[in-house]
Amino acid sequence: MKSPVPDYLQEVLDGLVDDRSGAVADYIPDLANANPDVFGVAVTTVDGRTHSAGDDEVEFSIQSISKPFAYAAALTDRGFDAVLGTVGVEPSGEAFNELSLEGDSRRPKNPMINAGAIATHYLLSRSGASVTERVDRALEFFSELADRTLSIDESVCRSELETADRNLSIAHMLRNYGVIDSPAHDVVEGYTRQCSIKVTVRDLAVMGATLANAGVHPVTGRRVVATEVARQTLAVMTGCGMYDAAGHWLTTVGIPAKSGVAGGLLGSLPGQLGIGVVSPRLDVHGNSVRGVRMFQRMSADMGMHLMDAEPYGSTVLRSVRADGGELILELQGVVQFTGAESVLDSLEFDESGSGTVVFDLNRVDRLSDVGRRMVLEGMRRVRLDGREVVLVDRDGVLPDPDLGDGTYPKAR
Repeated sequence: MKSPVPDYLQEVLDGLVDDRSGAVADYIPDLANANPDVFGVAVTTVDGRTHSAGDDEVEFSIQSISKPFAYAAALTDRGFDAVLGTVGVEPSGEAFNELSLEGDSRRPKNPMINAGAIATHYLLSRSGASVTERVDRALEFFSELADRTLSIDESVCRSELETADRNLSIAHMLRNYGVIDSPAHDVVEGYTRQCSIKVTVRDLAVMGATLANAGVHPVTGRRVVATEVARQTLAVMTGCGMYDAAGHWLTTVGIPAKSGVAGGLLGSLPGQLGIGVVSPRLDVHGNSVRGVRMFQRMSADMGMHLMDAEPYGSTVLRSVRADGGELILELQGVVQFTGAESVLDSLEFDESGSGTVVFDLNRVDRLSDVGRRMVLEGMRRVRLDGREVVLVDRDGVLPDPDLGDGTYPKAR
């Protein structure tokens, strides 16, 4: 059985591909030459499975999506006291490139606007680090998160440095108030190189899933950052990641997120998954038009709003076993997106050869709307594969299990 998750992602992508509103970033000459029709999406679960559709292997510069990851690296390298003493955590309500500092402390308001991101980059590695040391730290850390060796787009970097007057003015302001003590040009050069690191949506999805998995890499199993660092990073993304549109984003989409002017959009839903989208045309806030719509659709369809979190349940897939020509899947707890996705994954890679698949829901407390739809779709696809579907549901947690055509699984 083929998992329906990639099909769903392709369906959403196809439904949005005709939206050509917005425009590519033109204040950085190299980005103005980007292909505006690139469109890709990837989702990585905290169990380490990645599903994708569209232009999922096209590389683009990470730009401001580097900010939360650099913040996590700085917290790891320098500790909470040093970082919080330099950069605040309050939403600014301003555009990403405003020259704004807190009135009393003179700290940048948060690490997701440029002033805070430049100060955060300055904190990478160690006190007194060189440009090379700070950039190498970012590149090494991002590569560990992506689980592959990343590189810098030198053309984008040169183009961005040629038009870096705004960021240079911010860095000089930070140096004037003693927030940084390295030369402003050095810090901006390092920050620009950090923003020019090339990624794909598959990279972003697995990087986001690492934060969602409390700092443990979902594929390698390595702890990349401490739990408290992942939590702090996600909290700041939630309040500040979408700039002056952060409040609207939180109420309508509800997924901690960060955008970049190359058209990338990162999401990280705690305990569930990471999401990466790329589509270069931007709205007035500097966020990808189709990327925002993709997140809105996924949040609504899949019940991913942070405030819609289901009650805690233990691992959904209690056991999978073959017995007497039957494949028996025993589910438990609360079945929502990630739990249902694990069930679908077990079905996709089943090699038992069993002619009957039994879905045992006797230990399931309830299914969310998306959990119900995904489990029923799994049953439908199993039947299309020519196998018998059996439902064991003593308490009726899956009422009216219509497989989409008026037929039902065999009850036991």
